[in-house]
Amino acid sequence: MELPSRFTCRLSLCGERGNADFRRAFTLIELLVVIALIATLAALLFPTFGRAKESGRAAVCLSNLHQIGVALQLYTQDNGNRLPSMRDKSLTTTNELPAPDQVLSNYLGSVRILQCPSDRQNLFETTGSSYSWNSLLNGQDADHLSALGMRFDLHQIPLMFDKDRFHKARGSKKEVNYLYADGHIKNLLAIEGTIQPSP
Repeated sequence: MELPSRFTCRLSLCGERGNADFRRAFTLIELLVVIALIATLAALLFPTFGRAKESGRAAVCLSNLHQIGVALQLYTQDNGNRLPSMRDKSLTTTNELPAPDQVLSNYLGSVRILQCPSDRQNLFETTGSSYSWNSLLNGQDADHLSALGMRFDLHQIPLMFDKDRFHKARGSKKEVNYLYADGHIKNLLAIEGTIQPSP
């Protein structure tokens, strides 16, 4: 009995097609090599993505510190050019002075500005701020600052800074952001120029 033409194929064509299908298939070893390459590339790229993400969060943190600097300037204008007297909230002791979130709340617009986006320790939730206030400067004239018996230029001494090394993924010397008394912001502590004893 002869099969209809659609069921028949010449041996040479069927063989070639079968070999072509076989040549297009991946072997298990090839598949494992591809998976290993993808895993290696992912391992190389994830730290880069992490650093880029942290750079974005650090930029928001710097913006927050800039807004805090503006709030402090507004506060000093309203209070005879004097810096506020405040102290960071502590988890263990009660403060005799108000905390930055209480003193600056009317000048910030939103106290959420006191939260660093890289604050993974919930310091904002527990203490009211991700940033520390330099309490050595409490109540001082904003144009003439001294600490520990030494006078500082405004660009030399920080007012507020990250409470912890929030940005350590960016590398050393870029772990903490600082707001200086002249309003500029840096991501490292740099005591510049000469420190002169106060008269």
